[in-house]
Amino acid sequence: MLTLSNISYQVGSKSILHDISLTVNAGDYITIVGPSGSGKSTLLKLCSDLISPTEGCILFNGQFVTDIAPEIYRQAVGYCFQRPYLFAKTVRRNIYFPYDIRNLQPNEMRIKELFDLLEMPLSYMDRRNDELSGGEMQRICLIRSLLFPPKLLLLDEVTSALDPRNTEIVESVIERLHTSGITILSITHNEAQSLRCANRRITMVNGSIDKEEIL
Repeated sequence: MLTLSNISYQVGSKSILHDISLTVNAGDYITIVGPSGSGKSTLLKLCSDLISPTEGCILFNGQFVTDIAPEIYRQAVGYCFQRPYLFAKTVRRNIYFPYDIRNLQPNEMRIKELFDLLEMPLSYMDRRNDELSGGEMQRICLIRSLLFPPKLLLLDEVTSALDPRNTEIVESVIERLHTSGITILSITHNEAQSLRCANRRITMVNGSIDKEEIL
């Protein structure tokens, strides 16, 4: 699925990641742990093609990511940030955006299915972004990412700002997504969460993979 070969990333004279090699197989659920500043979020940004490695290469299904059109790659690889980001002014515009860029009519049944799955009333479609709590924003971002299910889903601390109930909801949804065939690569600081559903766990320290465990 996704192969990182001898990846390094440097900003000016500062080395953020160095000589990382990692293979993410189809069907994996991999958690990434490690202290703050160890390069976890940078690694996910590289995997999502938001930034490019200083050295090394990344392949997706055997093809160099640099040779894949960005819009095609982002349909296959979804990314949810640690800090939820909503654009425009309303929830509806965020939910309709994936359809707009594909020149498709919104699938209202699919939208309702995901709102139900994440235990949000469909009436939230009419809310303004600035009326939402952090947990509600995170769930809207997740819905937006899942309207067209990706092959690989990248998650950067998506439950870190959530209360226990919202964390439980989101964890349950992620587990169901994995069971349905979506490959997961997820950063977490929660020790129990890093072990609960994953089949592999990677520990990063000082910009390198310090340990990889089969769970």
